[in-house]
Amino acid sequence: MATKNEQLNALIEPVVTGLGYQLWGIDFASQGRHSVLRIFIDAEAGISVDDCAAVSRQVSGVMDVEDPISTEYTLEVSSPGMDRPLFTLEQFAQYVGHQVQVRLRSPYEGRRKFSGLLKGVEDEDVVVEVDQHEYLLPIDSIDKANVVPRFE
Repeated sequence: MATKNEQLNALIEPVVTGLGYQLWGIDFASQGRHSVLRIFIDAEAGISVDDCAAVSRQVSGVMDVEDPISTEYTLEVSSPGMDRPLFTLEQFAQYVGHQVQVRLRSPYEGRRKFSGLLKGVEDEDVVVEVDQHEYLLPIDSIDKANVVPRFE
């Protein structure tokens, strides 16, 4: 059985790629009438407000027809930004050597938040070094992960 995010991904990705963008990820926060569907898009040349508007219009049309979310929600489309969220093992692999913040769905070794150096990906685990200790965090247990922006 597919999760809500997997269902939304299957519906939205063809629309985004059809417009010439990469679907970076989807974040659906279900909170009754205040639910939010965030779609992150990316492109080689970067993302403009017009790009976000174009994707928003097309996705809105598909969502109205398919109706995968039964409650009211707000649709937001944006670039991943400097504090880029990480959704897949492939995305984590792209950012090895960067500082990351990871929040787990449930505690691991007594904690849910890990902030440290992204060391790599091993099988289905993300390797994060925090205070000279390496943690192998299963991708399925990660609730949210972001790259920490570097300002030179």
